[in-house]
Amino acid sequence: MLEIKNLQVSYGCIAALHDVSLKVEQGRIVTLIGSNGAGKSTTLRAISGLVRPTAGAIFYNGQSIGGRPAHQLVKLGLAHVPEGRMIFANLTVHENLMMGAYLQRDKAVIQRELDFVFTTFPRLKERDKQVAGTLSGGEQQMLAIGRALMSQPRFLMMDEPSLGIAPLLVKTIFEKVVEINRERGITILLVEQNANLALEISHRGYVLETGHIILEGDSASLRKNTDIERAYLGR
Repeated sequence: MLEIKNLQVSYGCIAALHDVSLKVEQGRIVTLIGSNGAGKSTTLRAISGLVRPTAGAIFYNGQSIGGRPAHQLVKLGLAHVPEGRMIFANLTVHENLMMGAYLQRDKAVIQRELDFVFTTFPRLKERDKQVAGTLSGGEQQMLAIGRALMSQPRFLMMDEPSLGIAPLLVKTIFEKVVEINRERGITILLVEQNANLALEISHRGYVLETGHIILEGDSASLRKNTDIERAYLGR
């Protein structure tokens, strides 16, 4: 569904990604793990059109999308849940969700997606009229995911969904990621520092280090890899 070939991204004279290549098959959860500054968020930002690659190619369903603006990619079914959630803090929960549906004009479809979001995250329904900036960190993460789901994505990118969230809610968030993948068939590319959880729920993983893919494989095998255990799993 998604293929990146020899992707390079620079910020000025600083190279952030060096010849990164990866594939995400339709209907799968693929995780990208690595330490801070490895280039994980940059990879997602390049896919979603927020930064322009300096070299390489990005293909989505066989179509080249490298360098295309973000609003065009949303129309193709790509959605990005950014690091730090980036909700509209001064708007209500409901208004944030409606921002995710801004391309949709069919009210019945909007209501159907809203019902799905509220079924997936009942807490958002309870806080529908609450100002988003007053939500807890976990609730804001639910809102960021819900807003992305309102765009009816076929390919969902999630950047550090566990960041700044209480441990109990982290487990809930990851359970919902699996549920979204299973029940909606949405393909997911997950960037996550909690390598244990990421590899536990994903089908395949890539390890990014200083802008290079250094290891890839099915997630079960990566969890047993001694180098991965030592560097990322705390074993």
